[in-house]
Amino acid sequence: MKFTSLSVGLMALTSQASAHYIFQQFTANGKLNPVYLYIRKNTNYNSPVTDLASNDLRCNVGGASGSATETVSIAAGSSVSFTADVAVYHQGPVSVYMAKAPSTAAAFDGSGSVWFKILDIGPEFPGGTWNAALKQSFTFNVPSCIPAGEYLIRIQQLAIHNPGALPQFYIGCAQVKVTGGGSKDLGPKVAIPGAFKATDPGYTANIYNNFVSYTIPGPAVATC
Repeated sequence: MKFTSLSVGLMALTSQASAHYIFQQFTANGKLNPVYLYIRKNTNYNSPVTDLASNDLRCNVGGASGSATETVSIAAGSSVSFTADVAVYHQGPVSVYMAKAPSTAAAFDGSGSVWFKILDIGPEFPGGTWNAALKQSFTFNVPSCIPAGEYLIRIQQLAIHNPGALPQFYIGCAQVKVTGGGSKDLGPKVAIPGAFKATDPGYTANIYNNFVSYTIPGPAVATC
C-alpha cells in the first residue's frame, strides 16, 4: 500500500487530535448526565487552550455562551463530578473554580474578577507522581457556605508534560443553580484570563528534572 505525503500528514494530525481529552459529562444529584447536557459544548474537539490572554481560558473555545446548555439545581455542600471522554494522562494539576452569575448561568460569560478556587489536585511527594490527577472523573463537594444562586463551575487540567513547549489547558464549564447554602463571599477572586502568568513556577516547571516541589498556578483554595 502506498502512502502519499498528504495522507501521512493527515494521519499525523488525526493521531495528534485523538491524543487529548475533554470534560463533557457532569454528575449531579447522584446521576451521571448525558454529554454536554449541563456542560457548555466546546467547538475545538479535544484540543487544549494555550494562549494565556485568551477568553477561551474561561470555558474553552466556543464556551462563552451557555444559551444551548441546561442548568442543573444542586444543594450547597453536595457532591458533583466532571467526567472526561478518556482518562487524563498528561501530567499536570487539576483545579476547580466557581463564579456566581449576576443573573443566570446561561447568560454569564465569566468575565471580571469573579472566579474563586475550590479544589486543587497536584503531585505527590516524594516522587513527584500524579496519581490523583490522572483520572477520568473528578468528584468534589460544592462549598456549603456559598449563597444560593446560579454559578459556573469550571474544571481545568493544566498539562505540563512537555517542558519547553506551551503548557496546555483542558477546560470545561458546568452550569448550576445552588440551593440552600449560606452567605459567605468566598475568595480570593481572580479574573480569567489574568490569573495565570507565563512566569508562574507551576507553569514553567520541569517535571523531569529535580522535581521535588510544586506550586499549582492560580489563587489559594477558598474555604468556608
